[in-house]
Amino acid sequence: MVDSLANTEINSQRIAAVESCFGASGQPLALPGRVLLGEGVLTKECRKKAKPRIFFLFNDILVYGSVVLPKRKYRSQHVIPLEEVTLEPLPETPRAKNRWMIKTARKSFVVSAASATERQEWISHIEECVRRQLRATGRPPSTEHAAPWIPDKATDICMRCTQTRFSALTRRHHCRKCGFVVCAECSRERFLLPRLSPKPLRVCSLCYRELAACKRREEEEEPGVGSPGQPSYLSGAGAGASSGDEEDSDEDKEGSGDGDWPSRVEFYASGVSWSAFHS
Repeated sequence: MVDSLANTEINSQRIAAVESCFGASGQPLALPGRVLLGEGVLTKECRKKAKPRIFFLFNDILVYGSVVLPKRKYRSQHVIPLEEVTLEPLPETPRAKNRWMIKTARKSFVVSAASATERQEWISHIEECVRRQLRATGRPPSTEHAAPWIPDKATDICMRCTQTRFSALTRRHHCRKCGFVVCAECSRERFLLPRLSPKPLRVCSLCYRELAACKRREEEEEPGVGSPGQPSYLSGAGAGASSGDEEDSDEDKEGSGDGDWPSRVEFYASGVSWSAFHS
C-alpha cells in the first residue's frame, strides 16, 4: 500500500489538504516518500474526560489534533515518530470498548474507536508502519515509555497519602513519573526527566525518593557530574519552581472546539464509520 501510493498525485493532494486544515499552527507534513495511509476520529482519554481527536496515520509519523470545524479546521497539532510507538490493546468493559494505548517515551495515552473493526484496522496499520520504520532505520523497538495519566475522575482521594480528599478548593495534580493523581503535599518535589522536558517536573513523593536515590548512585559512580551545591537532577530550575504545572490542563485547553462533535454516547451508538484507510 505504501509503495503504490508513494509519489502519486492523489497522495500529494491528501497531504496538502491535511496541512491546509491545520493552517499556520501546524508544521509542514509533505516530505519525499511520505504517504498518508489513513485518517479518522478517535476518542482520546484526556485528564478530565474523553474527547474526540482527529488522527492521521502516515508511513513514518502519527499526527493528531483538536477539531475546530469538522474536515475544515484543526489545531494543537501533535506529531509522533512511529519508530517510537508501542501499542497495547486494552481489555473490554461494559463502559469502555474498542480501546488501546499508544505508548511513547514522551507521552502515553488511551484512545478508542467507534467500532471493534475500526480499532483492529488502526492497530494493524500502525503496527505494520512501525515494523517498516524500524527495519528502515535499523532501530530496536522502544522499551521506555511515559506513564499514562490516570484520569481525574478515577479517584476522589490522593493516590499516595490516601488521606487528602479532592474538592473545588483542593485540586488534583499528576506525577510525571507514575501518572498517579496526587495532592499538592504529596507532589511538592520536582525532578529532571530529560525524556519529557528540559525542566524539572512535578513528581510524587515516592517517585522522587526512588529517582533521587537512583541518581545519587549514578553520580557516586561518575564523580564530577552536576553543579557544586546543587544535585544535577535539579539543574535548570529551582526545586520549588512550578515547572511542569503548565501541562496540568494541556488537554483541557485543546478542547474548546469540541462542541460541534457528538457526545461520547452518541459517538459509539451512531453506527457511522469514523475512519478511512487509503489504498
